[in-house]
Amino acid sequence: MNTEPNQAIVREFMECTFNQGDLAAIDEHLAPDAIDHQEPPGTDFRAHLKQVVSAMRTAFPDLHFEIHHMLAEGEIVAFRSTMTGTQTGPLRLGPLQAPATGRRVTVAHMHFVRLVDGKGQELWHVWDIAGMMRQLGVAPVPQRQPA
Repeated sequence: MNTEPNQAIVREFMECTFNQGDLAAIDEHLAPDAIDHQEPPGTDFRAHLKQVVSAMRTAFPDLHFEIHHMLAEGEIVAFRSTMTGTQTGPLRLGPLQAPATGRRVTVAHMHFVRLVDGKGQELWHVWDIAGMMRQLGVAPVPQRQPA
């Protein structure tokens, strides 16, 4: 199976939505019944993702995802990326709350996306939320314990 088209779709999706803030690209690239496995069952993934992108771009107007590695097999595309941005607006994303700090963040992410007929159907996603909150100065930096 040629996985290059799926990789191109995922790259285009990340560029349009997160890097450019094009919310219409969410409806274009995600199936209506798509599932985000980080969210409770029944969550409208499209609506939820629009809220996430809007909140992240409000907090980080220069939000940018750089994809470092991408692998694909069958319907699954996996990639490692780094999110960067300067928090010049308030962060309001569920339990993640922080006033504008003016600080720049660099946050590691990993994604697994299942595509069916060229549309995102399922997402599994991990990101370093604790590291981001420490970089913003709103979470304590863990102290190294003596050996």
